Amino acid sequence: MPFKLLATKTSNLFRRLSLGLMLLSLHVVLVWGLDGFVQKAFLLCHYGFFLLWQPIWRTQASLSHVAAALFIAGGLLLTHFMSWWLMAFWVAVLFGLLGGRVFSSKTRSQKAYLFAAGYLLAMLLLWVVPKLLENTQDIAITEFVVTFLMPLLPIAILIAATDDASSPLPPTIDFFYTLVLLLLAVILVLGSYAIETSSGANYAIVLIKVLFGLAFALLTISWLWNPRAGFAGIGHLLSRYLLSLGLPFEQWVKNIAELAEKKNSAKEFIESAMHEISSLPWVSGVTWDTAESSGELGVKSKHYSELKFHGVSMHLYTRFTLTPALSLHLNLLTQVLGEFYEAKRREETLQQNAYMQAVYETGARLTHDIKNIVQSMSALCSAAELTPNNDDALLADLIRRQLPKMNQRLALTLDKLQAPNTSSNRKTRLADWWTSLQQRHHQSAISFLCGKLPDIDVDDEVLDSVVDNLLQNAIEKSRNEPGMEIVAELNTGERFCLEVSDTGKAMPQDKAEHLFKKHVRSENGLGIGLYHAAKQSRQAGYALSLVENSDGNVRFRLEQEN
Repeated sequence: MPFKLLATKTSNLFRRLSLGLMLLSLHVVLVWGLDGFVQKAFLLCHYGFFLLWQPIWRTQASLSHVAAALFIAGGLLLTHFMSWWLMAFWVAVLFGLLGGRVFSSKTRSQKAYLFAAGYLLAMLLLWVVPKLLENTQDIAITEFVVTFLMPLLPIAILIAATDDASSPLPPTIDFFYTLVLLLLAVILVLGSYAIETSSGANYAIVLIKVLFGLAFALLTISWLWNPRAGFAGIGHLLSRYLLSLGLPFEQWVKNIAELAEKKNSAKEFIESAMHEISSLPWVSGVTWDTAESSGELGVKSKHYSELKFHGVSMHLYTRFTLTPALSLHLNLLTQVLGEFYEAKRREETLQQNAYMQAVYETGARLTHDIKNIVQSMSALCSAAELTPNNDDALLADLIRRQLPKMNQRLALTLDKLQAPNTSSNRKTRLADWWTSLQQRHHQSAISFLCGKLPDIDVDDEVLDSVVDNLLQNAIEKSRNEPGMEIVAELNTGERFCLEVSDTGKAMPQDKAEHLFKKHVRSENGLGIGLYHAAKQSRQAGYALSLVENSDGNVRFRLEQEN
């Protein structure tokens, strides 16, 4: 067995022995009376055993001069002013201390504290209070029980102490239960004394009335603590009070929420929140350290708490030692602060991701625009290579028509790169655009079909980018599928409608479902370009869709929306 555990168990065994001897010496004083040197000697013995048992100071710790003076003053006060009123109050205090241990202890030593609390309550009601009332008749009735039977409880505690090493945990005191039991004992004493002196009734009847009245009051309080209809309950009010120590909890949440709305960055938010914390009445100073900033406010004291939440390391210095209620309050405040700080950091991350997404989409769209221009220039170069040497006039006319348009498209693409959010409202005649499209792809195996063209204006910048993308994807697909036909058909009507179809294999269904919704991986170039082409079309008032997807008939449609 480790030495520390053995020492702790020995200390607990010594406390149990001290408890039994404390009650036995108190019993001698109460039964023999308060007059005489022998009774005072036993009272000093009782006080000494109490100091050995007391749960406030640890027995291993050395006492300061102030604590020693308080203990000596308590012993002198108890012996010099010894009276039944003082003894009644002292027994009530002991009952509160021991009764509080009954509710807070979950070990085998709980039975010993239950015996001790029962003994003190019985002595208080059956012996001390009648002495205050000077009711000798009632004392005569209970004298045999008090003198010969009541000492059996302290003796039982002594016997149990020799057989049980008790829990390795040192005794603790529960302030709430101790205070409640002390108040109940005071109510019993004062209530019995007041009713007896005012009515002159039999003490036994008075005691029964007081006990039943107190039981009814406790039953009512227990119902009000957590009722089932209407009223929120005393427990709710008490919890709200505990959460409002130093600062109302609702006000704190409101202030932090307002800071989160006003401050744009997590750094500004955490600095403002630290100023809010330093303004609390029980806080003397605060230091913090985060990935964005660090600093300190106020004055450092010897009482501090170290807190860490969501990447924030904080030292909170207080003017006094924190009580359990204030510690709970502090944990709740910092938890709320941590959640708001983490939300602010996530907001900054989302903003950064949105910015990077916009940059990526703009770059990808412009890259495809440049790719289409390069492919058009490649087609023009191929046409120049295939033109006969004696047909220079045809070549010059082709170059004169197409190079300015390509230069214009390239200039517009570069303008978008410098200012991606600006939109162009440049329009051209549908017939001119259709002729230019055929000239750029006249060397490709593409069939251009149309009827009588309507006299309407179209956005040639958007149409060039989208239609060239559709045609280039179809040409790339035809390289892996020889004999495939590509058709670009312009339907006549009041609105623009163009269909690009091929006789190749159908697109896989899983890719077709997400074609215009997100980036799709593909071997022949379909996917990313069509995603941005659909987005560009929507922004310009057009709709790009896959209207047919079957083997031998794959058709895309670009039409003007209503």
